[in-house]
Amino acid sequence: MIAERPQELWFEPNREERQVIGTLRDFLQAEVAPTAALRDESGDFPFEIVKKLGEMGVMGAQVPEQYGGAGLSTRMFARIIEEIATVDGSLALTVASHNSLCTGHILLAGSEEQKKRFLPRLASGEVLGAWGLTEPGSGSDAAALQSRAEETPEGWVLNGSKQFITQGSVAGVYVVNARTDPAPSPDKKHLGISALVFEGPIPGLRIGRKEKKLGLNASDTAQLIFEDLILPKEALLGERGKGFYDVMKVLEGGRIGIAAMAVGLGRAALEFAAKYALEREQFGRPIAEFQAISHKLADMATQLEAARLLYLKAAELRDAGKPYGYAAAQAKLFASEVGVQACDEAIQVLGGYGYIKEYPVERYWRDARLTRIGEGASEVLRVIIAKHLLAQFR
Repeated sequence: MIAERPQELWFEPNREERQVIGTLRDFLQAEVAPTAALRDESGDFPFEIVKKLGEMGVMGAQVPEQYGGAGLSTRMFARIIEEIATVDGSLALTVASHNSLCTGHILLAGSEEQKKRFLPRLASGEVLGAWGLTEPGSGSDAAALQSRAEETPEGWVLNGSKQFITQGSVAGVYVVNARTDPAPSPDKKHLGISALVFEGPIPGLRIGRKEKKLGLNASDTAQLIFEDLILPKEALLGERGKGFYDVMKVLEGGRIGIAAMAVGLGRAALEFAAKYALEREQFGRPIAEFQAISHKLADMATQLEAARLLYLKAAELRDAGKPYGYAAAQAKLFASEVGVQACDEAIQVLGGYGYIKEYPVERYWRDARLTRIGEGASEVLRVIIAKHLLAQFR
């Protein structure tokens, strides 16, 4: 009797996914995988690879075709992020943040004029997008941001700084969140925040420190400093004083991509660990035959598959126009936790070899670790999930 082959982790259930993911996988194996470790060591940003992804439609995955994008679903975009992450976590973060944050905010709140001006160049990969929310003194408490944009007869004058900005030093389009009006009260400090969109480089914008990080080294992360940056009135993105509501929606969408990224990194670690366990022999037989190892692999596979189903659920809710914030929070929380755990277990399976840079699992772990922080730390997501849950029983 032939044993049933378990469903592959990368199984695509529809024709569109098979076609898009198949083409992308070929590109990644040919042009990204061979140099991913070198970029991790050097920290070099992959401009040429990003340009080619733009030509493939990846950099404008969810931008409607009328603005030069591919017009793909959230589900398809998330599957793209997972696939990229299996090869290069830094590249996955670049694609995810460019699409979900800067481009996503313009799609959500931009005027028709703003969409026509910014989206075609972002979608083609001609320019990269950066999204400024986090500051040195405001992380999880995003409404405590201190950057200010003062209105003048001609437009806006922006002052302040932003911290940990992905694509901060390589972007050509920036969306920056700043306070334009005083908060009406301490418990309503989220009111009075607005978003501004502009092209760079521009006088008054200074690129600060480029961060040296634990992982994701080929993803650009920099500090932005605004010193009397003058912008026209048309730079206002969305409704004045109510930008924080758009921020929350942008983050909800971004969490789906980060969940997919975590699954991709965990999947890469699992696949490498499984192949290694079949080849590595100890005590006269492959270590995969030892229950201590095979059970680790079984748990990793089960948890990653569950994480994928969670992010696909959130993506499909979003595509259907239904509330998806609760599902996105659950997906990102669970996927980031089990993704990091899978990478950690892969290191354990390889033993000492897992701890050295000759093998990729240590890189997968370093890259995956950010997914528990970015787009909402695990602790914040538990607060969000609990709030949604308890509201059903009040």
